[in-house]
Amino acid sequence: MNTNTELAKKVVDKLNNLKIMLTSAESCTGGQVASTIINVPGSSKIFDRGFVTYHDNSKIEILRVPEELITSYGAVSKEVAIAMAEGALSISNASISVSCTGIAGPSGGTQIKPVGLVYIALIYKQKKINIKKNFGNIGRSLIRELTTKSILKLILDS
Repeated sequence: MNTNTELAKKVVDKLNNLKIMLTSAESCTGGQVASTIINVPGSSKIFDRGFVTYHDNSKIEILRVPEELITSYGAVSKEVAIAMAEGALSISNASISVSCTGIAGPSGGTQIKPVGLVYIALIYKQKKINIKKNFGNIGRSLIRELTTKSILKLILDS
C-alpha cells in the first residue's frame, strides 16, 4: 500500500468518525485526490463529489470562480485556489472542501510561476487554509502525486 493510499484511509476514517462529507475541486491533479479517496472502501460515506476543472472556463462556469480573480492573479494563485474550494462547497452537500491549482509541467512555467508551483486550499467551518508549494520541475506525475499527498495530509491536520 503506498503512502497516499494509507493517508486516504486515515482521511476516510477521520471524516467518518466526524460524520462529515468532503468535496474536492482539482485542476493540476486531474481528479487524483478524489480517485485516491474513493479507492478506500467506505469512502461513499464521506465523499460527496469531486470537480475536475482543468480549463479556466470550467473554473468560472462550474465552480463560479470570478473571472476577475483569474485575470488579476492567474489561475495558479492562492486567490483562485480559495475560490475553487468555496465554489465546490457551495454546490455540494459537503462541509469540508479542498482544492488545488498548479503547474505540473513539463512546460508552462515562468520565472514568477515556475513548473512545480501549486496552491492548495481547504475550507472547513469558518476556517480557510491556503498553502503554497513549490515542488520544482520534478516531473508531472510526481508533482501530481505530491500535491495529492499534501492535500490528504492537510485534511488530516485540520
